[in-house]
Amino acid sequence: MRRHGKKYRAASEKVEAGRKYTLDEGVAKVKEIAFAKFDETVELTLWLGVDPRKADQLVRGTIVLPHGLGKSKKVLVVAQGDKIREAEEAGADFIGGEDMVDKIKGGWLDFDAMIATPDMMRLVGQLGKILGPRGLMPNPKTGTVTFDVSTAVRETKAGKVEYRVDKTGVIHVAVGKVSFDVDRIRENAQVLIDAVVKAKPATAKGKYVKKVNLAATMSPGVLLDEAAYSK
Repeated sequence: MRRHGKKYRAASEKVEAGRKYTLDEGVAKVKEIAFAKFDETVELTLWLGVDPRKADQLVRGTIVLPHGLGKSKKVLVVAQGDKIREAEEAGADFIGGEDMVDKIKGGWLDFDAMIATPDMMRLVGQLGKILGPRGLMPNPKTGTVTFDVSTAVRETKAGKVEYRVDKTGVIHVAVGKVSFDVDRIRENAQVLIDAVVKAKPATAKGKYVKKVNLAATMSPGVLLDEAAYSK
């Protein structure tokens, strides 16, 4: 059984047992109890009443967080022709074609997001086993397989994130840093919550949002009142 340190236990004592906080209260509490010496990431976790084994109950999408995540993502674009210049003008960090595919095959993964044009997917598709487990594989559903390279790059750098229910029916998404003020974290979290609620599958039965938790990287979690999102 894992034993937590004194700082973690002291932080836990500041979270009222059994209480479900409003989003504003939860964000303020997470900032209050954060104790790590680095700028912790704040993550929102939602337990959903869906069966991810059923294709019509997968909850997945992308959102642009209004306040980003505290750092600009390193974006790789795999394209050719005029789209190379479009990627450069949009601010992509790495740009190329087959050379980039070969570089990844060789073990290079120094990027946070990858965008590919549809005509390059015949090559990018070869990277599924490398990129898939890391959540880096371009996908039309998330807007990362597109000829609109400029928009994709700008949105990704502005704070575009993907949310996707895992095999246990849970969604985990970063919504900011502890150094953010309460309003920035709250607004980022609210955009995510609204998107997940809107994405409720028509075939989902019973309570949709079953549990919501907000936590910083090293700190104990704070339960939010899921009833506010279960209508």
